[in-house]
Amino acid sequence: MLSVMLGLVLPAAVSAGGQSRKPVVKPAAAAPRAATMPRTPDGRPDLQGTWDFAQLTPFERPGDFAGKQSVTDEEAEEFAQKRIETTHKDRRDGGAAADVERAYNDFWWDFGTRISKQTSLVVDPPDGRVPPLTPEAQQRAEQRRNRYDNPEERPLAERCILGFNSGPPMVPSAYNNNVQIVQTPDHVVILNEMIHSARIVSLTGRPHAPNEIRSLTGDSVGRWVGDTLVVDTTNFAKEAGFRGATTNLHVVERFTRADPDTLRYEFTVEDPATWTKKWSASIPMTRTDELMFEYACHEANYGLEGVLKGARYQEKLGIKN
Repeated sequence: MLSVMLGLVLPAAVSAGGQSRKPVVKPAAAAPRAATMPRTPDGRPDLQGTWDFAQLTPFERPGDFAGKQSVTDEEAEEFAQKRIETTHKDRRDGGAAADVERAYNDFWWDFGTRISKQTSLVVDPPDGRVPPLTPEAQQRAEQRRNRYDNPEERPLAERCILGFNSGPPMVPSAYNNNVQIVQTPDHVVILNEMIHSARIVSLTGRPHAPNEIRSLTGDSVGRWVGDTLVVDTTNFAKEAGFRGATTNLHVVERFTRADPDTLRYEFTVEDPATWTKKWSASIPMTRTDELMFEYACHEANYGLEGVLKGARYQEKLGIKN
């Protein structure tokens, strides 16, 4: 079983002038008794609503926390404040190149204000690090590097086809870390705000689709194990490639209502052609009353055109990508 994450909340990150504010600790809520857990008319835990999975907790364990699975409140606050300051996009240090690479100003970014006392979102292996790539996966990664010949060679997120945080599995990113869940007795819909990606998860007990039927978000079937919704996803299209995975990627997600305002999201991924062993992560999601907005990113947007034009210009100058 994956471990439960205790959360801290930093209600105010950085002021408009870039001055940091002191983080405030919010104690983790106790898990509700089964009798008080919100439930649907058919008796299942009610997972419905909009959930925010933005996190300042690092995805993989930093070297400073090597060998430590958890930290004190003070250590978590210090790490969070440092990350807020170093990722602030309105900084002007580092020269023109660094300024351009920061892209949008800080208003448009949302890395979140919460941090866990756990030192990484990756919880297995115990060192908090994603296992090494296989030699085959390393070769694939090298072949994908610096490919700018046509739009089809660019990543799906860059082409505005599939969000870089929407999964499966879902992972926190720079913005639009919201997901809405709609639940019926025989289906669950998981709608991600980023590029409005929606998965319809069958709870009818049907098997996975035939091997030749594939999609960018795979084929998801679910079941209840006690009060946890378990979603099993296979049949990924070759273009999906979560972190460079192949079509044999197998994702198992677990959704557990930890308290009225917290949904514990856990996932395990396995692809023997990509990683030397399977690995798992645990991400707390927080209920939000914010509205889900349209993610107005569309295929063939001018950003993609600019990427390809930039590559052609570099070629003209004899600059190797």
